[in-house]
Amino acid sequence: METVIAVFALLFLVLVGLGAYATVKAVGAARRGVDRTITQARRTVEDHTLRAKSFAQPGPAGEIAQLRLALRTSMRATQDALHAGAAEDESLKESIGLFERLSVHGRELDADLKRLESEPDRATLAARLPGLRERTERITRSADALRWAVRDRARRFADDDLGSLTAQIGIEADALRHWTRADNAGTPPPSQEAPAAGEGPGVRQDRRRTPGPRTAGEPAPQAIGLPPSRPAYPWQKKPRPESTT
Repeated sequence: METVIAVFALLFLVLVGLGAYATVKAVGAARRGVDRTITQARRTVEDHTLRAKSFAQPGPAGEIAQLRLALRTSMRATQDALHAGAAEDESLKESIGLFERLSVHGRELDADLKRLESEPDRATLAARLPGLRERTERITRSADALRWAVRDRARRFADDDLGSLTAQIGIEADALRHWTRADNAGTPPPSQEAPAAGEGPGVRQDRRRTPGPRTAGEPAPQAIGLPPSRPAYPWQKKPRPESTT
């Protein structure tokens, strides 16, 4: 009896532990989902705000907003492309590592641009804009190059797979049409002697009747159907002999 009670107590404790673990995991997943949603909403609001500033504020302030918007858009697109490709291509781990190092410089630049948005000294801001523009172009150029390389690699793999699949489908289609090979095998070959262009049946028949070359010592065949020699009449003149002089 005590053994049965101990077994039930142990099962109860196991079920309670599993329930608590499942609850903690569910709460953690829900919290991460909420945090992800909040972060995405904050990014969307910031992007719309920067886009509005780039159009509404002229001068250095509007250009800083444009630089921040271009930087954030390029880095986010490259990050999405890398993580999407890494799920199918494990060789992109090194590329992700390089992008993480580039992201450090991108976050530093974004923080500098964000601080300069509220800079009251327009002259200082205008003097620093060329350097900020160059840093932004270098980072975005590197991110764009990495993103397009990942996309070209994925498209090349897709083209290779499509070519192999097309060849396999062609082989399978020929195998399914096996009767066409049997029909082609049973068709008699064409005649060895093909009529030339413009030849009619009469010409071919005459050509078949033409004798081939004679061998040595073989008598020449007699002509058939030659006209008989004409009879000589008294009133006809004798042929004049040819002069020997």
